[in-house]
Amino acid sequence: MPRTLPIGLTPPDWLVRNLRPQPAPVNRPAVARAAIALTLPLVLGLAAGRPEYGALASMGALSGVISDTAAAYRMRLLNIAVPQLFAAVGITLGSLAYGQGWVTVGVLTGVALVSGMISSIGAVASVSGLLLLLNSVIGAGLPMPGPWWLAPLLMTGGGFLVLALALLAWPLRAGVPERAAVADTYRKVADLLATMTPDAPGAAGKDTYDDARVLVTQSLNQSYDLVLARRARHHGRSPELVRLLAQLNAITPLVEAAPAVRLSGRPLPAEIPVAVRHLAEAVETGYSGPLGLRLPEPGSATGRAVDQALRHAADVAAEKSPDALKKAGDRAGRPAPLGVRAARVARNVALSGTSWRYGLRLALCIGIAQALVSLVPVPRSYWVALTITFVLKPDFGSVFSRALLRALGTVVGLVVAAAILTEVPRGWWDVPVMLLLAPLIPVFTPRGYGYQTAAITPVILLLSDTLNHQGADLLVPRLVDSLMGCAIALVAGYLLWPESWHARVGDRLADAVADTASYVERAFGKTPADPSERTRTRRRLYRDLSAVRTEFQRALTEPPPVGRRAAAWWPLVVAVERIVDATTAARVRIKQGAEPPSAAEVDQVTLQLRELADGLRKTDTLYEVRSDLSGPPGSVLEPLRQEVAAARTITSPR
Repeated sequence: MPRTLPIGLTPPDWLVRNLRPQPAPVNRPAVARAAIALTLPLVLGLAAGRPEYGALASMGALSGVISDTAAAYRMRLLNIAVPQLFAAVGITLGSLAYGQGWVTVGVLTGVALVSGMISSIGAVASVSGLLLLLNSVIGAGLPMPGPWWLAPLLMTGGGFLVLALALLAWPLRAGVPERAAVADTYRKVADLLATMTPDAPGAAGKDTYDDARVLVTQSLNQSYDLVLARRARHHGRSPELVRLLAQLNAITPLVEAAPAVRLSGRPLPAEIPVAVRHLAEAVETGYSGPLGLRLPEPGSATGRAVDQALRHAADVAAEKSPDALKKAGDRAGRPAPLGVRAARVARNVALSGTSWRYGLRLALCIGIAQALVSLVPVPRSYWVALTITFVLKPDFGSVFSRALLRALGTVVGLVVAAAILTEVPRGWWDVPVMLLLAPLIPVFTPRGYGYQTAAITPVILLLSDTLNHQGADLLVPRLVDSLMGCAIALVAGYLLWPESWHARVGDRLADAVADTASYVERAFGKTPADPSERTRTRRRLYRDLSAVRTEFQRALTEPPPVGRRAAAWWPLVVAVERIVDATTAARVRIKQGAEPPSAAEVDQVTLQLRELADGLRKTDTLYEVRSDLSGPPGSVLEPLRQEVAAARTITSPR
C-alpha cells in the first residue's frame, strides 16, 4: 500500500516498490572477502610507493566482489573467473583507444554492441558483458599508469584475489553448498505440505499455499542449477553428485502430490511435514542410516500418493550407493556436451532478435554519450558512459527504475564521498576508510540497486582520486555526469523503444499458456508421455512461469501505463499456475486408480487454453471471455476445467 506522507502527499505504488529495500540475510563470508580484497591491494601499493597500482588492483577486486554471488564453489569459479577475463579484455581495448577521438567513440560503441548481445545468454554472461563494457569505458576515460599490459594484469589480479578468498574453504567444504541447497528444497516442500495440515495457521487459504509453492519452485530451480552445473563436468562419475541428484529427483513425486492434496480438500496429518524436515536434516548432514520415520496410515487416494512419494524419498535419502540414481529416475536429463551447448548459445545469440535489440540499444546510448563528451568538454567524461553501462541492463531490472535509483544512490554516495575526500587525507588513511566502506557493498547489494549504488559510489570515487588526484573537485562533475548518463539511458534506451513503454506484458504469459496446453496433451493424450518426460515438461513449465513472475514484478516497478497494466494482468499469472497444479493433480489421481478422461475432454481443455493464449497475444487489455467448459461429473479433469474457466473470465479493473 502507498505510504501517506505528513504533508498529505501519497507517493505512487511504483515509486514505493522501487524504494522499498528487499529483505536479505547478510552474507558474512562475502563481507569479509570484500573487506580484505579491496583493502589489501591498497596496503601493498602504499607500501611499494605506488598507490596507483594498488588502486587499479582494488578496482579489479571491486569487479570480483560484484560477481561474488554464488554459494557453490564451482559456481564461484565460473561467476568470478569468467567475468574477470572479459574485464581484462575490456581494460586493454579501452587503454589502447584512450585519447583517440572518434576512434574511441567507434571502439566503445562496438564493444557496447557485443556486450549487450552476450548479456542475453545467462547470468554469468551478463556480468561478463557488464565488466567488458565497464572496463572499456574506464580504460578509455582514465590514463593508465605503466605499459599497456600492466593495468589488465593488476585489475585481473585483484579480481582473482577475490576468487582465491572465495575458494579457500573448498577442500574442507566441497559439496556442502550443494547439499544445503537440496536440503533447503526439502524444507520448502515441508513448508508447502504444512499449509495443508489442520493446525497450520491459514492452512485453508489459497494465498498461503500459492506463496509456499512459488518458494518451492524457486528452490528447485536453484538446486537443479547448482547440481547440474557440477554434473556437466563430472558426467555421473562422482558418487556424492549421483546421490545429490537422486535425492533432488526423489522429492519431485512429493511436489507433484501436493496439488492433488489441496484440491481434494482433505488435510494432511501433521506428521507428514515433520517427516520431510527430518529428511532435510539427513540430506544436509549426509546421513545414510535408518531414518525411523513414523508415518500414519493414509486414509484416501491422495494420502496414498503422498505416503508413497514420502517413503520413496526416504529410501533414496538413506541410500549411499550410486545406484540411488537409478532408483530415483533420471528425471532432470543429462546436460548436452559443452561443445554442443556452446554452438547452440552462439547460434541463438546471433539469430535472436532480443539480443540484437538490446545490443543496439546499448550501443546507441554509449555512442551518443561518447560523441557528446567528444564535442562538449566534460572533465573525466567516462562517468557518463559508466552510468549508462550500469543503468541500461534490462536483465537486471526495469531501465526506468534503475535510472531513478542510480540518480538517488549517486546523490547519497556523493554525500559520503564528500565527507571522506574533504576530511580524510590521502595516503595510509585510505586503508581504514576502505576497510569500512568495502563491506557495505555485499551488505547493501541484495537490498536493491539504489542501495548498491550508494555503497559503490564512494569506493569508486576514492579509487579514482588515487589515480587522478582531483579530490573534492570531482564530486559535482560526477553528479552532473551521472544525471547526463541517466538522461541518455532514459531517452535513447527507453523512450525511443516502444517495447519499453508499450510493453506487451502478456506475450511471455501467452507462451506459458500454450506450453500448458501441450503439457495437458502430454499428460492425458492418446499417447501419454513417459513419467520422466512429463516431469521434465512440468519442471520447464514451472521454471518458465517463475520467469514470468519475475518479469511481471519488474513491470510493476514501471510508471503508468506499464505498471498499471502489469498489476491488472497479475491475477492471470496466478491462474495459469493453478492450471498447471490442477493438471498435475489429475495425473496423480489417475495414477492412484481414478478413471482417465476421454479424448474429447482433453481436446476441449487444450482448445480453450490455446484460444486463451492466442487472445493474450492479440490484446493489451484484459476482457472477459465466456468459456463453454462442461464434462462428466466426477471427472478427474473437473478441477482443471474450473481453473481454465476462471482464467478465461478474469477481467481488467475498470
